[in-house]
Amino acid sequence: MIKKLQLPLQTMNLVLGFMVWVIISALLPFIREDIAIPADRIAILTAIPVVLGSVLRIPLGYYANVVGARIVFIVSFILLLFPVYFISTASSVTHLVIGGLFLGIGGAVFSVGVTSLPKYYPKEKLGLVNGIYGMGNLGTAITTFAAPVIATQIGWSATIQMYLILLLVFAALNAVLGDRKEPRVKTPVMEQIKGVYRNDKLWYFSLFYFITFGSFVAFTVYLPNFLVSHFELPKVDAGLRTAGFILIATFLRPVGGWLADKFKPLFLLMGVFIGMTLAAVLLAFSPSIALYTVGCLTIAVCAGLGNGIIFKLVPLYFNKQAGIVNGIVSMMGGLGGFFPPLMLSFIHSATGQYSIGFMALSQVALASFVLVVWMYYQDKLAVTSQVFNSTGQGILVTDAKGRIYAVNPAFTRLTGYAEEEVLGRNPSLLKSGRQSPQFYQSMWAEIMEKGSWQGEIWNRRKNGEQYLELLTINVVKDETGEIVHYVGTFSDITDRTPGASAMEDRVAKP
Repeated sequence: MIKKLQLPLQTMNLVLGFMVWVIISALLPFIREDIAIPADRIAILTAIPVVLGSVLRIPLGYYANVVGARIVFIVSFILLLFPVYFISTASSVTHLVIGGLFLGIGGAVFSVGVTSLPKYYPKEKLGLVNGIYGMGNLGTAITTFAAPVIATQIGWSATIQMYLILLLVFAALNAVLGDRKEPRVKTPVMEQIKGVYRNDKLWYFSLFYFITFGSFVAFTVYLPNFLVSHFELPKVDAGLRTAGFILIATFLRPVGGWLADKFKPLFLLMGVFIGMTLAAVLLAFSPSIALYTVGCLTIAVCAGLGNGIIFKLVPLYFNKQAGIVNGIVSMMGGLGGFFPPLMLSFIHSATGQYSIGFMALSQVALASFVLVVWMYYQDKLAVTSQVFNSTGQGILVTDAKGRIYAVNPAFTRLTGYAEEEVLGRNPSLLKSGRQSPQFYQSMWAEIMEKGSWQGEIWNRRKNGEQYLELLTINVVKDETGEIVHYVGTFSDITDRTPGASAMEDRVAKP
């Protein structure tokens, strides 16, 4: 029973963590009425909670494996009591920066669930499970929508203090309903990092999540104030529009995970980055509020789907190191929410517009699309390589002129020749001398006419031993019809062929 509760419990934990994470950005228009905040400090103030929220994702993901998600959530919620109360009593920008930094704990708890929950479900359901858990992003929508409404009634300080009650309630819920028997993984963190940091896919996934989740966070923390200052919308209207952005991205996250369970996730990710590229180009032209809404909603759709797809890919490629990889990838996503607001603020102060920033987003998204395409074809090549290297039959590939281009391990095992000994040479080095010239003329005539040949032939190993093999030769042509390779596959049938010595004469004299 406790195990079945972990998905809903940890999802609600994430909702609360994200609710706390964006308190400052959601209430900034109200806070500015009481605290003088220079325009050049707004971007820093809205982005500062993202810093610790990103960096802490690595240790929280690691300790979720070491001590279990229950303990990590309880400790996180207790620690959050201090910055939340401190912000509610803030009287200066410095107070808000200090409190905002430690609000990052609320965003860091994301890596706890993506590390813990895969222990309870089979691999084919992890896309959907991580997507459902990722709906905890809804917490940002709840705060962005509800906090301004409540603040108009009781003030921003009292509104923030209400979160203290929620934090205490959820700490108690985790103490009672958290899984005390969650499987533990106690591999030292540096050992885990050493096991994955050289894998290029870790950094590709980090970049992709930097773009998708970073876009989600950046738009979440920046839209409320941006819509008020740039389009002069009422504060509550800006909050509603931002909440709509968050809701779309949040509810599409499990859809992205579910689609990645059913279809090829890399194909889906290609579509995500193409959509994001086009949307960012639209936003770069400083459109009207209607077109700006279309661009933002397209970003929301792509970010939501992309977030779900990426956390389907992580356990597929990093099954044994999921905890530390989830932490690193989610950290990069969080940092992706830190830099865009600062970049947009700097660009606006220098040029008076945001176009260059959005165009930069479009270019990074386009570069990510190219990388996903490259990954897809690399995976296909990797599968081909695995088949080539693991098959029990010997394989010999030559170029169009008959020079050996590649051989597999089975070739070495059957012939005794190492790869470096045969590359660039002619396959005739394997000849036993038992077949007549007419035999080879007939064989090649059939290859040229039909594109393939199969038969039995005597060849010689490196040590001089002769053996009978079943050989198949196929022609490989390019799109113009020109021959580019010959591929020979063979197996030793000497011991499996009765009367092999008697067959010698028949093979040698076709």
